[in-house]
Amino acid sequence: MFCFQCQETAKGRGCTIKGMCGKEETTSNLQDLLIYNLKGIAVLAKGLKASGVNVGRDVGLFVAKGLFTTITNANFDDDSLTLWIQQSLGVKKELKAKFDALTPGPAKASLWARVVGLFSDAPASAPQNMIHDCAVWFDNDATAYQEKAKTVGILATTNEDVRSLRELLIIGIKGVAAYADHAAVLGIEKDEIYDFLMEALASTTEDLSVDEMVALVMKAGECAVTTMAVLDEANTRAYGNPEISEVNIGVSGRPGILISGHDLKDMEELLKQTEGTGVDVYTHGEMLPANYYPAFKKYDHLKGNYGSSWWKQNEDFQTFNGAILMTTNCIIPIKKKNTYGNRTFTTGVVGYPGLNHVADRQDGKTKDFSQVIAVAKKCDPPQEIETGTIVGGFAHNQVLALADKVVEAVKSGAIKRFIVMAGCDGRQKDRGYFTQVAEKLPKDTIILTAGCAKYRYNKLNLGDINGIPRVLDAGQCNDSYSLAVIALKLKEVFGLEDINDLPISYDIGWYEQKAVAVLLALLFLGVKGIRLGPTLPAFVSPTVLKVLVDKFDIKPIGDVDGDIEAMMQGR
Repeated sequence: MFCFQCQETAKGRGCTIKGMCGKEETTSNLQDLLIYNLKGIAVLAKGLKASGVNVGRDVGLFVAKGLFTTITNANFDDDSLTLWIQQSLGVKKELKAKFDALTPGPAKASLWARVVGLFSDAPASAPQNMIHDCAVWFDNDATAYQEKAKTVGILATTNEDVRSLRELLIIGIKGVAAYADHAAVLGIEKDEIYDFLMEALASTTEDLSVDEMVALVMKAGECAVTTMAVLDEANTRAYGNPEISEVNIGVSGRPGILISGHDLKDMEELLKQTEGTGVDVYTHGEMLPANYYPAFKKYDHLKGNYGSSWWKQNEDFQTFNGAILMTTNCIIPIKKKNTYGNRTFTTGVVGYPGLNHVADRQDGKTKDFSQVIAVAKKCDPPQEIETGTIVGGFAHNQVLALADKVVEAVKSGAIKRFIVMAGCDGRQKDRGYFTQVAEKLPKDTIILTAGCAKYRYNKLNLGDINGIPRVLDAGQCNDSYSLAVIALKLKEVFGLEDINDLPISYDIGWYEQKAVAVLLALLFLGVKGIRLGPTLPAFVSPTVLKVLVDKFDIKPIGDVDGDIEAMMQGR
């Protein structure tokens, strides 16, 4: 195996024996093979589109879901990934049938030569017009799957800089795909998003110049902005605009279900199905912002948030005592000493060996969470691990409603600077940097946050400025879009030409591929001088890093005091 898509990657270079996330070599190989087949779908879809053939929105959504299932901490289940590969073969067969129906000609022959070369083990002498499908060679053959995977992974691209740019693009669109899937669940899709996923995947099979590859990476940032805006629209249309909210972090005395991940549709259906059952619902990790939405506040049995960010779940899930529902990525391997596996359920793209899986919606019906509820009813109430409340709900609509107050505080000097500390949390000790920054920042600064990075400081008593809390939590990682909207609005209010002239500094923590999509979105919007940590991505080669540094002034985090001094001076 070779995987370097997350911040934890071994020795800052790549996992080669077992993933630091916990995934086995076989799992990593299957994910590579799935990506390989998604590239094949993209090549065919791009060729068909160029020939005026509509491949259908369902193909775009399948590719998005397929990319999503390979994100860090989403799917550890080899059987599930094998099924995804088999489904990808079926999609590819359908597209090949459409391809065969095209009028023969040089364009068709050229495209088919690429398809044969990329997706078939057929002899080189085979005629280009023959129909070859990889299912002929390794359909339902686990050994052949693994052998094929070893030849098509990341290291199949031997040039370090080309590999770096291709993987930066693929890793970025994995985050885009996740957000696109979240929006699709709520009924909003855009063809331009799916079209770019196809274009990006297909481009990684082409011999492009460095400038062309960099342009595609920037286009991924543009697509990330579009996708997060679509998801923001989907969330607010369904559940209203987030409101400033105090969220309870204590417990009731009744049995409960702890819902983690990001999927708000799952949250809605679970709340409806648990109403009147005597079972309470608590959020965990990135589901915390569900407590900010008006539509969910009407449920009295939504009791608040339990625990902390994703990497704490071995402790949080064990002490919770009740049923656990993992809706999207962020699941981690269960320690042998823990017993919560027999009360944990997965759903959506999440897969983990031995856990029960709640099936997807069929024919417009809701998911059936009855098994989850039945397990919860037999469980003890959660163990109380903390008490009190935390405040959040500062998405763009809410902050812009306070715009006059914010602008006045800036003009009067009460607020000297905004520090964006959005992104991901993680288990490494050096992430304590972000807690120390929050504690040591001058009292005339405001922290803007989104994503699970907030758990490094959202329970600290940092006070307020003229009634404005010093930590403004916009929500989930995708709600980083709100932070961009706020920045652009402030730029307009202050009459500035450049977003970088605002009194805003960016000190971002990253872990996985959604954070990379957010980073590319910020770069597309022209933000410069971003500090990124705790380490720089392993998939960025020295040459590509130099391009990013020269063009966007990206820099690694440093020591706490030095970074604070520099940020306060706008450096």
